[in-house]
Amino acid sequence: MRRGLVHVLAWLLATGAAVTLSWWGVHTVMAGTAYDPPRALPVRAADATGQESKAPPTQSERTSPRPRRTASPPPTATKPSPTPTQPPRPSPTATGEIKSYDTDGGRAVFDLGRDSASLVSATPGAGWSMQVWKTESWIRVEFSSGADRVSVFCTWHDGPPRVEIGTY
Repeated sequence: MRRGLVHVLAWLLATGAAVTLSWWGVHTVMAGTAYDPPRALPVRAADATGQESKAPPTQSERTSPRPRRTASPPPTATKPSPTPTQPPRPSPTATGEIKSYDTDGGRAVFDLGRDSASLVSATPGAGWSMQVWKTESWIRVEFSSGADRVSVFCTWHDGPPRVEIGTY
């Protein structure tokens, strides 16, 4: 009886230590995956009858939501940004020109300014995962599923922001 109790106690201690270590590892990894918080899009006001007023279409509504896909080489290897010690900060040049790019792997939404851009949101499709890299002059969102990869690459280092989508 005493021997069985010792075995149960040892098993409980080992299981508790394993659960604690697993939780700590997952918490540490997830704390390093900070993304810019999504910004609210403007809502059209309703008139006195309760019907939505018709405003002229915005620039993002006039453009096609699925841009032409071009192959682009992956960026050079750099560390993902921001690091766990640096919380994300809002874009200093937000212009309100929000553009969404739908791909086979998911959707990436950018706020495109005159000389910079920021990631508003990135959502992988069902069965896809994603990874985000940010630097001072580009943002890359990569969706992956098995061997399939789709990159949405926004650069502004030599002019206004431009977005390229590559499938490989």
